[in-house]
Amino acid sequence: MALSGNLGFPRIGAKRELKKATESYWKGELSGEELKKAGSELRKANWQTQKEAGIDLIPSNDFSFYDQMLDMSCLLGNVPPRFKWDGNNIDLDVLFLMARGSKEEGSDHASQTFACEMTKWFDTNYHYIVPEFSQDTNFKISSSKIFDEFQEALDAGIKTKPVLIGPLTYLTLGKIQDKDNPNFDRFELFGKLLPLYVEILQKLEAQGAEWVQIDEPVLSLDLTDEQRSLAKSAFETFASSVPNLKILAANYFGDLRDNLQTFLGLPVNAFHVDCVRAAGELDQVLSQLPADKLLSVGVVDGRNIWKNDFEQSLAILEKAKAAIGEDRLIVSPSCSLVHSPVTLRNEAKLDDELKNWLAFAEEKLTEVTSLFQLITGQGGQEALEANKAANESRRSSSRIHNNAVKDRSNAVTEADLKRDSEFTSRQTAQREKIKLPLFPTTTIGSFPQTKEVRSNRAKLKKGELSAEDYDTFVKDEIKKAVDFQEEVGIDMFVHGEFERNDMVEYFGENLEGFAFTQFGWVQSYGSRYVKPPVIFGDVSRPKPMTVYYSSFAQTLTDKPMKGMLTGPVTILQWSFVRNDQPRSETAKQIGLAIRDEVQDLEAANIAAIQIDEPALREGLPLRRDDWKDYLKWAVDAFRLCSSGVKDDTQIHTHMCYAEFNDIIQAIADLDADVISIETSRSNMELLEAFVNFKYPNEVGPGVFDIHSPRVPEVTEMDQLLQKAEDVLPIQNIWVNPDCGLKTRQWPEVKEALKNMVLSAKNLRESQSAAKS
Repeated sequence: MALSGNLGFPRIGAKRELKKATESYWKGELSGEELKKAGSELRKANWQTQKEAGIDLIPSNDFSFYDQMLDMSCLLGNVPPRFKWDGNNIDLDVLFLMARGSKEEGSDHASQTFACEMTKWFDTNYHYIVPEFSQDTNFKISSSKIFDEFQEALDAGIKTKPVLIGPLTYLTLGKIQDKDNPNFDRFELFGKLLPLYVEILQKLEAQGAEWVQIDEPVLSLDLTDEQRSLAKSAFETFASSVPNLKILAANYFGDLRDNLQTFLGLPVNAFHVDCVRAAGELDQVLSQLPADKLLSVGVVDGRNIWKNDFEQSLAILEKAKAAIGEDRLIVSPSCSLVHSPVTLRNEAKLDDELKNWLAFAEEKLTEVTSLFQLITGQGGQEALEANKAANESRRSSSRIHNNAVKDRSNAVTEADLKRDSEFTSRQTAQREKIKLPLFPTTTIGSFPQTKEVRSNRAKLKKGELSAEDYDTFVKDEIKKAVDFQEEVGIDMFVHGEFERNDMVEYFGENLEGFAFTQFGWVQSYGSRYVKPPVIFGDVSRPKPMTVYYSSFAQTLTDKPMKGMLTGPVTILQWSFVRNDQPRSETAKQIGLAIRDEVQDLEAANIAAIQIDEPALREGLPLRRDDWKDYLKWAVDAFRLCSSGVKDDTQIHTHMCYAEFNDIIQAIADLDADVISIETSRSNMELLEAFVNFKYPNEVGPGVFDIHSPRVPEVTEMDQLLQKAEDVLPIQNIWVNPDCGLKTRQWPEVKEALKNMVLSAKNLRESQSAAKS
């Protein structure tokens, strides 16, 4: 009998209930038991929603208070020694300590309790906590979460399908942190790890689980023969150890290519494939699928918000049904719905036409069950007709196309992508214009978004605060930020971005072709949620977006003020993007809009302009063979917006939480005058890519982690900067935090920046002493 399935559901709550509860716990306003109760209520609501939608295979253990990879580390007892874990069952405090680091300022071990590294989850905007391994790493079951939640669902009358990160994915996405053996092969830990997985599966089977989903998304990556062999070995072990437990091996985010034979050779009961991102591979899958296996066909896009095209999806499902039979078919989303907002039910302000083009997680569940009914002949005709009408409405709407934008995009030439002079000439011109000391200090752009800042923005949107009063408030906040930067001795100022809700949403609100939701939140990491704009049509800039407040801030100081913009690739990556034209074309349109803003900032005497591109790497296709085309149009989009200025205007960019080694040439091709990067969590390890490449332009390696509340000592920053000084030309080093400071509190920000400025001064003094 055919089934309907789901791989995961958003954990955050329709109105960000999880964020509110978690942050209240961190502030001491909520007890641990109260936080657990809030999590339980969210889980039960999610399971019930899926049950009522008609989903047969409902996941559990897809919920997390922070991150599913961190949960896997806790389940396996993989806690780095610096956290001084006592070896008992891992509680919330240990979990959050690993994610956020210690805030015990001044204690003997404060400098050692930095948080675990965080990086992008494949090519999404979700971040995971990177597992750490060494030759001494041991594993033991140290969390009961997966078992407790399965039982919790059973008690609610729902038998779920527990979800596990597979062993190959867990090891592949981790990192070696071993001073004694930095070249240790983490796959040597496979023999230690596998018995733990067997123990987990056996315990789930004993609890009454019928299905378990084991996610191996790394099978969409370039793998070695050793990795493929380990996957085979792992699942063979599972099959022999729990022969009566049904296992669904799930792959998503891309096609399998040279891993297809390995994947379909795994001794499991069912396979999941992503037929949104790898629809072209379905014929091969169907021809090689073993005759006794089920196939979960992911036809509903779990990563975008556009209504499914039932006619296209039914064509895929009909092909699968004809090849393997209806009884072996599972109708599913392409991946976990954690990357989708929760529900459209609360979107009262979206116009009816646009709303009818969209589907969030709850609506995607309905799409899955409607497609299930249609493919099995159990109804769904009314839903099919409504779906056809909605998609035709979108295709024919005059809101989508702007001929002037298309014409301008088509007229772009190679000359539009180049600065007037090479970097060395520009550097000379900029130093004459912007007179800065050695090791200049700056920040990445934003300052804390206090309750008052958020409250006044909300009042403005509700009509409870006039535009004039809001403008006065924002200017007062800017003045405070400028005064603080003067007081502490920052060299290049920022205005603080108090008028901005989000680094992408703010720009989308000021560009044509964008729409916005009220509750379309998705998790970026931990309690950091974002509300991506919806790019539904051609993009253009009707008027300046940032010049007003940047110019005002510059009037308050003689120090150079840095204009702050978000780059075209990041706006693209962190939005829900129209799927009716190539992403490269949408990126070019955004690049032209940002180019206009850059030129207006320059005309307003803003001497330095930062164009953030933290999402450049996350947009990489999963396979290296596909990188060249993407990097070409992504770099071109950045250069399109940055190349229209004079030599003495300094262009900055910023990147964070990504590996740079494999895209360092593309980063150099951006030709930004200064790049600031996240390096503190990796202890300057990420700087190695720039050193090895002999990166020619200026670099600002981050000296403190903005995702942790702890304030690092001056000596910690000194050590990091000395590492940078040892490997980079001193005249090219900037001093800055890892990232923007909007999520932090003012007291910790002030102390950290004071320490940062002192550290830069220490470095200048040591240079001066060395010369004398």
